[in-house]
Amino acid sequence: MGKKVLVISTSLRKGGNSETLADAFLHGAQEAGHQVEKICLQDKTIGFCKGCLACLDSHRCVIRDDADVIAQKMRAADVLVFATPIYYYEMCGQMKTLLDRANPLYGSDYRFREVYLLAAAAETEETAIEGAVKGLTGWISCFSRCRLAGTVFGGGVDAVGAIKGHPAIEKAYQMGKAV
Repeated sequence: MGKKVLVISTSLRKGGNSETLADAFLHGAQEAGHQVEKICLQDKTIGFCKGCLACLDSHRCVIRDDADVIAQKMRAADVLVFATPIYYYEMCGQMKTLLDRANPLYGSDYRFREVYLLAAAAETEETAIEGAVKGLTGWISCFSRCRLAGTVFGGGVDAVGAIKGHPAIEKAYQMGKAV
């Protein structure tokens, strides 16, 4: 039995470029024999963290919405994959909100050891992903048993489908296969 891989597509744009990267990673991981689940945030209700810290004792969030359910799935996964569009040289707001709401995982017996970041942006410079990498590695640094295992950047894409034929798709697929 392979690893349990959770792919979280954070874009609110259905079929967007970062979701295309997520699907490529997913197909690679499935072909390698892993158990893969994909969650899209498009139809999810995710409120902001209230900072009450009740989750540090209960390991559950007092806000019973989709973020609480997703955090529990994150806890049980061996591998986490986040796909995000790059907005203003940073991860999208809904990804950051989800990471904040994953606070119940802190201090818990989480399974994930590898975290991947897939990102698409209108900007072409490879440096456009650096803000998102920094934000995600800040989150990862609070989970000592895991690491950022890889990143894929698809630059120069804006409209839905613009990533078609981009080399980042193959890179995401191969990264998924190598999990």
